[in-house]
Amino acid sequence: MGGMATPLEVVVSADAGSQLWNLTVFDLHSGSSLLSYRGGNSAARSLTVLRGEFLLSAQLGKNYINVWEIQRKDQLQQKIVCPGMVTCLTASPDGVFLAAGVGEALHLWEVSTGKLLCVLSRHYQDITCIKFTDDGSHFVSGGKDNLALVWNLWGVIQLDTSQTPEPRHVLSRHSLPITDLHCGCMGAQARVATASLDQTVKVWELSSGELLLSVLFDVEIMSVTCDPCEYFLFCGGSDGNIFQLSLCSQSLLRERSFQSDSEGNQVLKGHGNMVTCLSVSMDGTLLLSGSHDETVRVWDIQSKQSIRCLAHKGPVTNAVIMPAPANMFLPDSRPAVPLLRFSRHLHTTEDEGGEAGEVCVRPALHAQKEEETYLQKAEHLYTLMTAVTDRSVCGDGESTKVHVAELKEEVQILKKVNRELYEFSSQLLTKPT
Repeated sequence: MGGMATPLEVVVSADAGSQLWNLTVFDLHSGSSLLSYRGGNSAARSLTVLRGEFLLSAQLGKNYINVWEIQRKDQLQQKIVCPGMVTCLTASPDGVFLAAGVGEALHLWEVSTGKLLCVLSRHYQDITCIKFTDDGSHFVSGGKDNLALVWNLWGVIQLDTSQTPEPRHVLSRHSLPITDLHCGCMGAQARVATASLDQTVKVWELSSGELLLSVLFDVEIMSVTCDPCEYFLFCGGSDGNIFQLSLCSQSLLRERSFQSDSEGNQVLKGHGNMVTCLSVSMDGTLLLSGSHDETVRVWDIQSKQSIRCLAHKGPVTNAVIMPAPANMFLPDSRPAVPLLRFSRHLHTTEDEGGEAGEVCVRPALHAQKEEETYLQKAEHLYTLMTAVTDRSVCGDGESTKVHVAELKEEVQILKKVNRELYEFSSQLLTKPT
């Protein structure tokens, strides 16, 4: 790095034409190339970072996922083989789960064990994009079947395997394939934007599935994102234009056509071909766009000017601004936990222990600190309180005795509750399926 300070945010991008490397890392502010990761080419909407330690991307047109340790850019670490061509890929924000579209089926793995937890087959055609909410409680999948589906993560993985998981909401107002989607902030209260070949971008309320806004453009929309404050939506057109849509405008019409005006609806012109990916910096000042014109551009949102153009070797498939993982620039660092082999089949016989078809999700290995049980906490509290009251010199000690008796009783109740819980869960786990 030559004495340079590690950048806070970097640009990671990939194109379909490069022979020498797959992913390139650029400095967001200077545009200089910092690193490149070798091996293969990445499919669109499939670049993801796992726990800040691994970079993953689906191999273009193939049935496997490429994995790099984030500081070892010279070689691929492993390939995760999937049952079919991977159409999109993302990790949950905490790195506990990995979700991939394999044709029209959504595959969800537990990262710490490599176990395939479920396969969701509710789309009728290929899935084009998957995004998690920022709190990891939900994820949304969009497909060529014109549908976007909202899934509750825990509802999906804790299901009895005889039941078919149902999406929490089916967002079905698009009339042509969904090309991209964006999940805003605020967890389960987030707003979701979907872009489609039907020339509209629609904004939905995740919790209710209600359509809040539908904006019609005069071209197909290939990509969509939002700034962190959700003042603007940025929509990438098939004609190379980027449309900035104000979400704070005075118009109360739920359905409207895009018009550039003084209210913040603007067109950013510069790309010569469809805009396939969009991303905004953490402070909301810079927009990144990738295009089939073989360039990635950095835009100053305030002035609407393109301030940098990064040349690529082919149509750009992925371009994202991300916080620079600490290990990216530390050549000697190693992932805290290696990635295990990912299973290709649900609940195979090789699963150690456990009944067939039983899902047991452990916390991610990096989050496995010894947690006190509720009972241990209660006993701990009890000893603390008695220690204090024993030393207490107030009154005749009578109130202390009463207090201790009450606490002892409380601990007995907790023990009983704990025993009942234990028996109940034992019955549940040993119940014949």
